Amino acid sequence: MKELKYTTSGTCSKLIDIEYDPETMTLGDVRFTGGCHGNLQGIGALVKGMKIDEAVSRLRGIRCREKATSCPDQLARALEQVIANNK
Repeated sequence: MKELKYTTSGTCSKLIDIEYDPETMTLGDVRFTGGCHGNLQGIGALVKGMKIDEAVSRLRGIRCREKATSCPDQLARALEQVIANNK
């Protein structure tokens, strides 16, 4: 497993710790620092074992009220970095 620490922007959460398998491009544990703990634990549980590109397609573009982004969208942006770094 590899890890990525992603500093978020425009959300209540401040950091996302992502574990992933670069061989299969699947997600391991995903942990958020800050934000709504229950909801973000739920997101982490739902994406565990998911293919990274599938998670991006499901989460990219989700907005939080009037904000241009959200915690799920920030996770998708972090995962896009993982994809770009593993090409």
